[in-house]
Amino acid sequence: MTPDPTATPATPAAPTAPAASAGPAPGAPATRRRLPVGTALTYLSLLVATVVVLLPLAVVLLTSLKTSEEVSEGGALSLPGDWLNLENYATAFTDGHMLTAFGNTAFILFFSIGGTVVIGSMTAYAIDRFEFRAKKLVMALFLVATLVPGVTTQVATFQLINGFELVDTRWAPILLYMGTDIVSVYIFLQFIRGIPVSLDEAARLDGANTFTIYRKIIFPLLKPAVATVVIIKGITTYNDFYIPFLYLHSEDLGTISTALFRFKGPFGAHWEAISAGAILVIVPTLVVFLLLQRWIYNGFAQGATK
Repeated sequence: MTPDPTATPATPAAPTAPAASAGPAPGAPATRRRLPVGTALTYLSLLVATVVVLLPLAVVLLTSLKTSEEVSEGGALSLPGDWLNLENYATAFTDGHMLTAFGNTAFILFFSIGGTVVIGSMTAYAIDRFEFRAKKLVMALFLVATLVPGVTTQVATFQLINGFELVDTRWAPILLYMGTDIVSVYIFLQFIRGIPVSLDEAARLDGANTFTIYRKIIFPLLKPAVATVVIIKGITTYNDFYIPFLYLHSEDLGTISTALFRFKGPFGAHWEAISAGAILVIVPTLVVFLLLQRWIYNGFAQGATK
């Protein structure tokens, strides 16, 4: 068969592009990335730590809202019948003398924290700026003092306080809190070392004396350190039991820690009332810490980098 000379010659077909890799179908579920084992263990440990910390607080809170019958018949995590049952808190305030204890604690806190800030900052300023003999020995003794447990020196300390006739007065714990905080000295010292000495020299050229330099130049620059010391010292003093129990014998001088301890006497079997008193003690420190925790972290971080 002879080919038709008028027919158009066929053009070769263009090469087809390789097909694109098919993605997931529109309705198909997206594949999830597997969490690394280390990250999963980190989250798991944080979850366990959170449960360990919050579980006792939850038990105390639930118990404080229960009646005596609910505590005896139900479990520790059983829910109270009335979530607005505040009778136990009223009992804690009236029979447990918690309001008086809060007043005594506030009085001790005010003078203890104020004295610690003044004494600690002045001591740190003198150690860093002044040159005197046995300066390294003083620093070594400060370090040794932090290693000696305070309980081992309480016999001699009690004799001193008793010699000044300060036992069973609010000034006994105040003096002890003001004079035994070596940690605050180190916190202030780290911040003062970051303040240039040239500021002191310029102030001396203008006629300022040592106390004026401390009061108008050094101390205003210590605000982060002051905030850190106030928070740490305040929480430590607020929660302390040993010193108030040893030196404040009268019930009307008790702090919140000793008031809660004495509260267990007449209400030894009524855990709902004791739990209400514990919640009243916990709430102030918890609120203060949650509101001011960034000052704590920032203060330690800045002090560590000075």
